[in-house]
Amino acid sequence: MRPLTTIGNAIDRVNDLVGRASVWLLLAAVLLSAGNAVVRKLFAMSSNAMLEAQWYLIGTMVMLAAPWVLQQNAHVRIEILSARLSHKARTMIELLGHIVMLLPFAGIMLWLSLPYFERSYRQGEQSLNAGGLAVWPMRGIVVLGFALLTLQALSAILRVLREGAPDTDDARAAALPDDDHEAPRR
Repeated sequence: MRPLTTIGNAIDRVNDLVGRASVWLLLAAVLLSAGNAVVRKLFAMSSNAMLEAQWYLIGTMVMLAAPWVLQQNAHVRIEILSARLSHKARTMIELLGHIVMLLPFAGIMLWLSLPYFERSYRQGEQSLNAGGLAVWPMRGIVVLGFALLTLQALSAILRVLREGAPDTDDARAAALPDDDHEAPRR
């Protein structure tokens, strides 16, 4: 199990680094969007490349931050229900969710997106919009994002097998009634 733990930790480190770096792309997208709006209003100029660059920045951030979100256990889940379950039940749900849903989804998306990237790269695919950007780099980001998500799914499975379900103390507290906010009893 030790080599698997080492591999899982390496995957976590890579996705932590990539995820933390990718969130800065949102700031770049906001600044580009604001600059594009100012130029369009002040100088009546617009650029398809600038609009597409905004989409590419946001898309890249989403694709590269998704594995990090999973690694940080910050993804969406129905904690109001799981908080009421035993640790063993939460562990089984977590494990089955990763094995039956996440891993196949990420793997299939990786498998399906790879030929699109390869063809796009070979053809040097460009945007259909006048003055638009190359399309193939974004198709490559989709492949990279799903590759990292597939690896992170494997790491998450290893973590659940090793440690059980993630702690849901915050969710448990949110799901249970708070004495301070309960209606007075009669």
